[in-house]
Amino acid sequence: MSLLILLFGILLLFVLILKKINPMIALIAVAIITGLLLGMPVTKVMASISNGIGSTLGSMVMVLALGAMMGKMIEDSGSAKKIVFILIRAFGKKNIQWAVLLTGLSVGIPLFYNAGFVVLIPLVFAISAATGLSKLYIGIPMATALSVTHGFLPPHPGPVALAGIFHADIGKTLIYGLTLSIPIAVIAGIYFPRFILKRDQSATVQDFHISEEENLPSAPRSFITALLPVFLIIAGTIGSSFKTDYVGKPLFIFLADPTVALLISVIIALVIQKTGISKAMESCAEGVKSIAMIILIIAAGGAFKQILIDSGMGETVKQLTGSLNLSPLLLAWLITASLRVTLGSATVAALTASGMVLPLISSGAPPELMVLSVGAGSLMFSHVNDTGFWMFKEYFNLSLKETFSTWTMMESLVSVLGLVGVLLLNQVV
Repeated sequence: MSLLILLFGILLLFVLILKKINPMIALIAVAIITGLLLGMPVTKVMASISNGIGSTLGSMVMVLALGAMMGKMIEDSGSAKKIVFILIRAFGKKNIQWAVLLTGLSVGIPLFYNAGFVVLIPLVFAISAATGLSKLYIGIPMATALSVTHGFLPPHPGPVALAGIFHADIGKTLIYGLTLSIPIAVIAGIYFPRFILKRDQSATVQDFHISEEENLPSAPRSFITALLPVFLIIAGTIGSSFKTDYVGKPLFIFLADPTVALLISVIIALVIQKTGISKAMESCAEGVKSIAMIILIIAAGGAFKQILIDSGMGETVKQLTGSLNLSPLLLAWLITASLRVTLGSATVAALTASGMVLPLISSGAPPELMVLSVGAGSLMFSHVNDTGFWMFKEYFNLSLKETFSTWTMMESLVSVLGLVGVLLLNQVV
């Protein structure tokens, strides 16, 4: 009976989102209704919602805010554009896809998906016009890189939220995520478009030149600003992973904290960028404003997650799936992928699934790999109920059939490869 109530709640959430109800409102409403139908007292329902919101945001709200500040400063200062120009010059005409892919990975780590897409799409069109290559040939590597970072790499909101829910180490999650992201991005972003577009268009590249604006920041400032948080978190994680104590270990433990790494990065960005403190502060404020709704949606997703935990739904799922003799990582992916196809939003699907699969960690699944498994499932088969689907369709002026055969197939490929990568990593970590 409890499973039927859960399915009703998910169906109701799907209908509300389909009716264009804000996901935050939909999640809170469904959380309350589901909790009551599962027999929880009203006071316990509201307490669970408060606890879910508090526990979810408490571990990540500063990471999200500082990450948004970093992303907006990178966008406004021109660092993102500078990285594009540098990589295009470095890779040359024949390897333009690789330049775009690396740009997406570099810029996509600190930028949220929608912001990264909007920042990079004019450059994709400019490269297409200058080279004679199709927009899709250039655009798919960019979209793949942004999707991969969105699904697997902190400080994006989804992976950060999941790391908090599963009590996973963000540094390890980032390292494992990078291990997956690079080969997946190459397969789905380089070879997949070459396969579906029937020929390697790089053979037809014309001579081209994209004019670089003179007032862009220098190359070192651009790369430091974009990638410093990642380097600090990785360095801190590696330095603090040694079992023996040594003089500098507390410093590495300090740097491994994503809030500290991002705060240091924001301060250094303020110092080395030449946009002025006043302008930089405006960028920081705008960056936080841009993710306000994302934070609220994540908070509401945390509330729904807590209802599923406190009602015993997670234990029910664990008991029912225990007899299936399947890997907890595979089950986490299957449940999240099903929710993604049903609900559309990757973040909503991941947060909803987390409450159902959290008890599976007791089966021995590493929490960092559970984060990546759920992240991979949240990218599965994006279609008409996903805003990313329509953004890709409209920007590239595609038909529905063309969008399914490009965007949807690319997202599904990233998701499946992510699952395979997680299962392989589970054998060695």
